[in-house]
Amino acid sequence: MTAPLEARPSLRQAHVDFAAPDLPLMLPGRPEMRYDLPKAWRNFRELVKDKEDTSKVTPIFEALPWRGVYDAALSFLKTERAQEIRRKEPSLMKLLDDHETLRKMHKGSLAHVYCDFMEREGLSAHGLVDELDKDRPLNFYWEDQVTWYFNRMRDTHDLMHILSGFGRDALGEQCVLAFTYSQQPSPAHLFLGYAGAVEIAKRKTVKVPVFRAVREAQKMGKACPRLVEMCISDLLPLPIEEVRAKLNIKPPSYYQQAHAMWRAAGIDPYDLMAPAKQAA
Repeated sequence: MTAPLEARPSLRQAHVDFAAPDLPLMLPGRPEMRYDLPKAWRNFRELVKDKEDTSKVTPIFEALPWRGVYDAALSFLKTERAQEIRRKEPSLMKLLDDHETLRKMHKGSLAHVYCDFMEREGLSAHGLVDELDKDRPLNFYWEDQVTWYFNRMRDTHDLMHILSGFGRDALGEQCVLAFTYSQQPSPAHLFLGYAGAVEIAKRKTVKVPVFRAVREAQKMGKACPRLVEMCISDLLPLPIEEVRAKLNIKPPSYYQQAHAMWRAAGIDPYDLMAPAKQAA
């Protein structure tokens, strides 16, 4: 018989079997999701001063959480489909970082496109975990099924980039935040997405549909079934366009229009937010 899991937070999850049949649904004592607007504003002001200081991002998400996340997680976890996915995909991070296995799937599949994207950008699912864990509060990780759900919210981030068609340029990141808000409605996603759009709009470049692109991304996320609740291993072998059709994801028109307008003006969308070079 499996030893009972401890009812306490744990920053190290390597020893937790998230596929275990006796893994508690939700342990008692989890903190209530509350808004802390002064904390959000304080950290946002510091982030504006130094946009590279990512340590200010996590406190904003802590201060503007998805208040209904426990209800959403429990509603899903109580279904037979959720338990089947949990047994099949105890760690989405490990599944997505196994490029050797993913590369055995057909070219043009979501798996191949995912590997191409992650390798080109020098990213890994484990790397995202390490980056976020640096700033996670002690009470974020608990040895229960809700943590498994939380892990999937984290591990689907790069899949959202790939499936939505939004790149890792400045506008693409704001669009992914807006897309994510409709999937995981933390006000922090929407706040940071539109705040970032304001910063982009301040740039003295050609006028492009920045806010329309972000709003369109928000609508795209709403039309798409919640990705965290999809069986990712079933989607990975499919052609990426088939996956997009299955998830009601259409090409982002305003985002693509903004890129085309920037490039026509000789502006690289991926260097848009780089500091201006000083004259010699």
